[in-house]
Amino acid sequence: MNLSHTSETPRVKNHSHPVAFVTGGSGGIGTAICNALHKTGHRVIAGYYNHGDPSKAKAWQRSQHDAGIDIDIAYIDVKDFDSCQKCILNIQETVGPVEVLINNAGITQDVTLKNMSQTQWHQVIDTNLTSVFNISKAVLTGMLDKQWGRIINISSINAHSGQFGQVNYAASKAGMHGFTKSLALEVAKKGITVNTVSPGYIETDMITHMPLRIKEALVHNIPVGRFGHPEEIGRIVAFLADHESGFITGADFSVNGGHHMY
Repeated sequence: MNLSHTSETPRVKNHSHPVAFVTGGSGGIGTAICNALHKTGHRVIAGYYNHGDPSKAKAWQRSQHDAGIDIDIAYIDVKDFDSCQKCILNIQETVGPVEVLINNAGITQDVTLKNMSQTQWHQVIDTNLTSVFNISKAVLTGMLDKQWGRIINISSINAHSGQFGQVNYAASKAGMHGFTKSLALEVAKKGITVNTVSPGYIETDMITHMPLRIKEALVHNIPVGRFGHPEEIGRIVAFLADHESGFITGADFSVNGGHHMY
């Protein structure tokens, strides 16, 4: 089911399965997160953008269905406050309130600060960080009403270590954890947890298509001697989303094979 670009009749709400919304859900890490949440009994909805064209998201959805994984898709422009409000309201009306939010959408526009344009700065900040405000704001009232919720923000190793040519990206990802800690304090007594997961170099398509010499140089600096698997990110997200993880909040989980320790 496509919750935004379709005339299909929505399925009946099923309150026995917590509703989980994953932004950037069809990417490498996003897919693993969606699959992990599906396996742990969540009703999963993957957010997509692609300038409003649902064709890639629908093809991804079909591939998941063929693998026995039933995931809904919903259009959202995470940069736009009104789009986020509309998307979450549509999910609430057709499926039920979002109880688990995974802020996973993100982009890079790599260039040194000397050569970085305002557009390159704002595109990354708005997509990676302002989006966390936009969507968390949209779901928070429902979580407060229910007195339960999980918000998990997907940051990056480069928020901790920095990276040449990524002042915009590193700033956006570091800002996510400041958001995490502050919101965690605000809602700690309301049954809502807020946490950050910071992946290192994960074997997604971006890594797979790198030249061999670059991959070898990267792996050389990872103590465990390999790239991470997307499923390893999905596993920790599912753990944090569980009802039994209610005493964990305001934390940042580094999943980087020892590449950066602090």
